Amino acid sequence: MTLIALNVLVFVLSLSATGSERATYAFYNDWALVPAYVTSGQHLYSVITSMFLHGGFMHLAGNMLFLWIFGDNLEDEMGHVGFLLFYLAAGAVAAAAQVAAGPYSQVPMLGASGAIAGVMGGYLLLYPKARVDVLFFIVIFVQVIAVPAWVVLSIWFVVQLFSGIGAADMAGGVAYWAHAGGFVAGIAFTLPIWLRRGGAGYWTRTQGAPPHAPARYRIGRSHVPTVRRHRR
Repeated sequence: MTLIALNVLVFVLSLSATGSERATYAFYNDWALVPAYVTSGQHLYSVITSMFLHGGFMHLAGNMLFLWIFGDNLEDEMGHVGFLLFYLAAGAVAAAAQVAAGPYSQVPMLGASGAIAGVMGGYLLLYPKARVDVLFFIVIFVQVIAVPAWVVLSIWFVVQLFSGIGAADMAGGVAYWAHAGGFVAGIAFTLPIWLRRGGAGYWTRTQGAPPHAPARYRIGRSHVPTVRRHRR
């Protein structure tokens, strides 16, 4: 929750620094991660500062939603300080992966998604059979479908990996290699915890799910009346 609060606070404060196109360019040039600067030994601090910057409200909201969904159970296993160190380390590896993919790029990289990808990777290792509830809207019908975490997160990782292979450096403004690198780092950093818990035996004891009951939803039927077809 503190990480979410910090991300929101930094986003609000950044609004005053990005009031014009010139100010926005200068702000992100100084605080976002520019691979060309990092490879030349400049702005190394941006490996950390870039994790707390976001390009817009939806960018912030999406990242914080995923951190809220997957972060709490991982923090319970690691403790507050351990989770913070894990989060920052995964974000740093994510940044390194993006720099390695385009070391001379001058496109600023910003956002918490690399660190959050690490959280998702760690979650996959500890809770592969957790239920991820996906909300589907089909015209006027609403349905919640429970999908195993290993399916959702594995598909997400494969998409990031192949998008990174098939796209130019941060094509479309998405740092695919940061996502993939953070995800792999999250699994690697969580591996010692998983092994200390007994490895596959931990999955047997917990059934591959976090220690809380699945959420239940009450979604009522649509109130739109059924119109019968009349024959003439």
